[in-house]
Amino acid sequence: MEMDKQQKSQTPLGESDNQQAEQQFFDSVAQVIEQTRAGIERTVNLSMCVNYYEVGRMIVEREQSGESRAAYGAKVLERLSGYLTERCGKGWSLANVKNARQFYNVYSPAIRQTSISESNRLGFLYDFFKTNWSNYLVLMRIDDEKVRAFYEIEAVGQGWTVQQLKRQIASGLYERLALSRDKDEVMRLSKEGQTLEKPQDMLKSPVVLEFLDLEQKEVYSESDLESAIIANLQQFLLELGKGFLFEARQKRFSFNEKSFFVDLVFYNRLLQCYVIIDLKRGELQHQDLGQMMMYVNYYDRHVKLDYEKPTVGILLCNERDTNIVELTLPENSNIYASEYSLYLPDKKLLEEKLAEWTAAFEERELLQSIE
Repeated sequence: MEMDKQQKSQTPLGESDNQQAEQQFFDSVAQVIEQTRAGIERTVNLSMCVNYYEVGRMIVEREQSGESRAAYGAKVLERLSGYLTERCGKGWSLANVKNARQFYNVYSPAIRQTSISESNRLGFLYDFFKTNWSNYLVLMRIDDEKVRAFYEIEAVGQGWTVQQLKRQIASGLYERLALSRDKDEVMRLSKEGQTLEKPQDMLKSPVVLEFLDLEQKEVYSESDLESAIIANLQQFLLELGKGFLFEARQKRFSFNEKSFFVDLVFYNRLLQCYVIIDLKRGELQHQDLGQMMMYVNYYDRHVKLDYEKPTVGILLCNERDTNIVELTLPENSNIYASEYSLYLPDKKLLEEKLAEWTAAFEERELLQSIE
C-alpha cells in the first residue's frame, strides 16, 4: 500500500521530467533547422556576390582584350543580358550585368593584392565577400576606398539592412565620426570600423535626427522632441551607434526631498556605463551643464555598481558655444555637448569640413616637428 502511494506520488514528477527532456529535444532540433537556414541564406548571398564578381571579371577581360569596345560593347552586354535571362532566369537584366562589371572594377584591385592560385580563387572569393549583394550595390558606388571599407565593416558587424546602410551613408556617418576624432583614430575607422573604447568614441558632429519629422513643425518643445525620439526609438538607437540599450524616459530620482527627472537613460554594454541624455531646445546654457553634472554625480554615487564605468552625460542641443562648455565643465569630465540636426546634412559640406580639418591637423604636425 505504501509502495503504491510512492509510485503515485512519483508519476507526475516522472512525466514532468519526460516533458522537459522532450521539449529540450524539440528545441535542439529546431535550432539545427534555424542554423541551417541561416547558413543556407548566407551561402546564397555569398554565391550571388561571387557570381556577379566572376561575370564582371569575364566582361572586363573581354573588353580589355579589344573584342568589345564602345557602341559594339554596349550591344554585346544587351545580348549577353538577353541570353543569360533566357538560360538562367531572373537576375540578369542589362542593369545587373553592368552592375557586375562595376562590382569587379571596384573590388578587383584589393583582391589582386593577394596572391591566389586559380584552383583556390573561388574559395578565396567566398571568404573575401562579407555582406549581401544588395549592400554591395550601395557600397560599390562609394568612390573613396577608406570610406567604403568603413561602411562595409559596420554593415557586417551591425547587421545593417540595405535601408539602414543607405541612411547611414546619407547622414554622413563616416564624416561625422571622423570630425570628432584625431588623425590616428580616423585612420582606424577604415580598418576597424567604429570602435568604442572610451566615451568620446560615441560622439558625432552633429547627431542627425531627420527620422523624427520635426522639421515640418515651425515650433516644437523639448517634450515634443523626446516623444518623437521614443516613437522612433529603433532609428535613434541606430544613430547612437554600437552597444546602446534603452532603460527609461523621464527617470525620476529624489535628493534632499526634491525630485528630478532625467530625459533619457541608456546603458552602453560595450563601455559598461550609464549614458544620460538631456534634450535642449535652443542654445545650450551653463545652467544646463551644471544640471547634467548633478545627474551624472547622482548616478555615479547612488546607481552605478562597483564594476561599472563612470556615467556619461550628453546634452543634445540646437546650438552650443564651445567656449562656454569648456569654461563650465572641469577637465576630464564625462559630460559632452553635441548639436543635433533635424535634416540630413550636406554630404559635400561634411567632406569639405573633413578635408579642411585634416589639412589643418597635418599642418600643426609639421610645425611641431620643425620646432
